[in-house]
Amino acid sequence: MVLKVKIKKIADAKTPFYAHKGDSGVDLYSADEYLLRPMERKLVATGIKIAIPYGYEAQIRPKSGLALEHGISHANSIGTIDSCYRGEIKIPMINLSDKAYRIEKGKKIGQMVFAKVETAVFEEVDKLEETTRNEKGFGSTGLD
Repeated sequence: MVLKVKIKKIADAKTPFYAHKGDSGVDLYSADEYLLRPMERKLVATGIKIAIPYGYEAQIRPKSGLALEHGISHANSIGTIDSCYRGEIKIPMINLSDKAYRIEKGKKIGQMVFAKVETAVFEEVDKLEETTRNEKGFGSTGLD
């Protein structure tokens, strides 16, 4: 299946594309130049706007190479772009390393994956059915 997504460039920006057949995400590129200091956060523009069809979302994810090699990630880890949003895609970058990192125009800063979205209808009840886990939360399965 192919999902058609309209795109509008609002700056000298790169159009996202799939690097390999079978890739789940497309790379997003910086439309800005910026020196990101250690522990600093910066909203970085991509220079593109998109129209996501109703019933889908775009998930914006960090690049594993940037995280591993330079300690660069996204301040919100995975971001969501709803189908009704028409503004520029911007990524909240964070430098988790002890060295400054230069974000260069035209370089990869994230990846975008499209996912189907279901609409939930909430039903208020007095009691939820029990499970084997119940209210066991963080660390409930152990570390071994």
